[in-house]
Amino acid sequence: AVIYARDDNSRIYLAFVHDIFGYWTLSKGHIEKNESAEAGTKREVKEELSLDIKIIETIGDNEYVASDPAKGKIRKRVNYYLAEAKDRFQLHLNKNQGLDDARWFPLESVMQLKMYDDIMPIVTRALNRLGNAS
Repeated sequence: AVIYARDDNSRIYLAFVHDIFGYWTLSKGHIEKNESAEAGTKREVKEELSLDIKIIETIGDNEYVASDPAKGKIRKRVNYYLAEAKDRFQLHLNKNQGLDDARWFPLESVMQLKMYDDIMPIVTRALNRLGNAS
C-alpha cells in the first residue's frame, strides 16, 4: 500500500519501509486463504507497521521475480492500494527478514528516495491522486 497521512497543517506524508538492499519500498505481504486483498492489506500493514489504515482506492498491480532461499526464483503478483493512516506518528516497524527501517517522508522529498524501478510508477500514480485530492 502507498500509505499517506496528514499533519495538523494538512501537509501530506508517505510511509515507506527500507530493505536490506538499501531501497525504500512499500509495505506489502501475503494474502491468507479466503481473505480479500483489501482485508489482507489492512492486516499486513497492521502487522508490519502497527498502523490502522483505510483503503481509499486501487492504484495498480505489479508482477516481479523474487528470490526465495528455499524455493529459488518465484513470480509474485502484488495489488497496490492508496491507503490513509489517521496518525502519522504511530509508525513502528515490526522488523522481519529483509526490512530494517520505516519512516514518513513529506511529499516533496519522496521522488529523491532510492526506490525500485517497478515501484516508481505506483508511487507516481499515488502522488498524482493525492495532488488532485488536496
